[in-house]
Amino acid sequence: MSDASRPVEPEAPEQPKRFSVDNYAYPQAPRLGVRGWLRWGWRQVTSMRLALVLLLLLGLAAIPGSLLPQWPQDAAKTQSFVDNNPFWGPVLDGVGMLDVFGSAWFTSIYVLLFASLVGCIVPRAITHGKAARTAVAAAPRSLARYDGRLEDSSPLTASHAADAVVAWGRGRGVGRLVGYRSRVDERTARDGTPQLAVALEQGALREWGNLLFHTALVGVLFSMAFGAAYTYRGQAVLVEGQTFTNAVVAYDSFESGRLFDPAWLDPFTLRLDQFESSFDAAGRPVSFRADVTVTRPGDAAFTDSIRVNHPLEVEGGKIYLQGNGYAPSFTVKDADGNIAFSGAVPFLPQDGAYTSTGVVKVPDVTSGEQLGFRATLYPSAAPTADGNIVSVNPQPTNPVILLTAYTGDLGLDTGIPQNVYQLDESQLSPVRGDDGLPLVVDLRPGDTITLPDGLGTVTWESLPRFVALDLRADPSLPWILATSLASLLGIGISLFSPRRRLWLILTAGDGERTLVEAAALAPPHDEAATRALASALAVATGRPAPRPRARQED
Repeated sequence: MSDASRPVEPEAPEQPKRFSVDNYAYPQAPRLGVRGWLRWGWRQVTSMRLALVLLLLLGLAAIPGSLLPQWPQDAAKTQSFVDNNPFWGPVLDGVGMLDVFGSAWFTSIYVLLFASLVGCIVPRAITHGKAARTAVAAAPRSLARYDGRLEDSSPLTASHAADAVVAWGRGRGVGRLVGYRSRVDERTARDGTPQLAVALEQGALREWGNLLFHTALVGVLFSMAFGAAYTYRGQAVLVEGQTFTNAVVAYDSFESGRLFDPAWLDPFTLRLDQFESSFDAAGRPVSFRADVTVTRPGDAAFTDSIRVNHPLEVEGGKIYLQGNGYAPSFTVKDADGNIAFSGAVPFLPQDGAYTSTGVVKVPDVTSGEQLGFRATLYPSAAPTADGNIVSVNPQPTNPVILLTAYTGDLGLDTGIPQNVYQLDESQLSPVRGDDGLPLVVDLRPGDTITLPDGLGTVTWESLPRFVALDLRADPSLPWILATSLASLLGIGISLFSPRRRLWLILTAGDGERTLVEAAALAPPHDEAATRALASALAVATGRPAPRPRARQED
């Protein structure tokens, strides 16, 4: 048999590969190429599924930022956490868990979510814009297959009935926003009878609400990013009679966004004129008020008050009353009789009765060793059964200070910053009394004590109050509020705006009456669609009927 006469065997079908590195099951399939892969990747990024996953990841990623100490918020506490956890501390710090909101991985999630939402919104907005300009679909040729179909007769002509239904569906005033788009077609029935087919469509507002929600969500993300870059916050302790200048160097602590320039701080001065506090009989706080005087360059000074939850508004920010306490004023003279220290020292309250502790550091002595003092203030001192004293009330009805003195090197010349509320005793020796024990003396306002060995004198001059002020400025707050409200409005519109279609076919009947046939197409949960259809039918038949609204679903 010749080759030409042999039957041609069909080729075996191409078998798909079980595994392929290039993700192609069939070797002969056309390749996507670089452009195709980029298009595929962009579609994945802009899918709503990925946006939801990224939103969930963003919430999960923020959890460590609220549970673990963070460097930008409290560097001292974070350093203590690292020191107390020699293994996990450096590991968590290395992966960014101690600076979550400034880490590269959190920023990546944030930026990717932003891009995903924008990629979802833009195509949907274009598509919906085109759909909004598209004419309403014509009514079906027959309404017999629709459940809930209604029939009636109208004394109005077909054209008048159609005009009445269109006007009813359009609504008036604000009602136009949730009204029906309409279409009226002239056609003939199968038996040749002329008809008017009215199609009413409602639901465009639902998609606009959906777009508003997603756009507002992008606005929230952008506002938060803008606020994180341009916000600033500073804390300062101010004693009665002292003046504070709004400059970075004047704050006890100051933190700002990465794009904030300290030169943008509003130049003003604030003087604490008086601080008043009141407590009930049990010592519970009733009110706190700081009376201040604010001066701006070129403007007249004005007075105001700062209270709890009632901050003082200044240009670009608000000043909150964060804390308060006592700041005893001392005068310390050295062994040569020269004034080595004079001023008020804030003491930190330790309990509800304002038992407060503080230290006084005196490095500038004329001769001899430096002096340091550790003190405890009891605003309303009362003796206890074991011979000690306690404070029984926050008000200074019987103020007493127990003072312990030290001499030596305060360690201020090493260049290492020290806590102003702690005394480094590593190079200090306590001053001892005649009994050889560390000297502890009690002071009352106006008292002066002479230190042993001719070290000098200490005078308690007065007992002013201090306040801890917190200045916060975040330019994104109004935008966050506006976009958050817009997102709530958008999701409300999207959830509660109905999506339905109503059709009415008007056919001239016997005599002067018009036959009206009506049907509706709506989701099963839209119970208001039946009432809307009944209202439309009533209008077509010349009877008054209220225009149905979306809230009728309730």
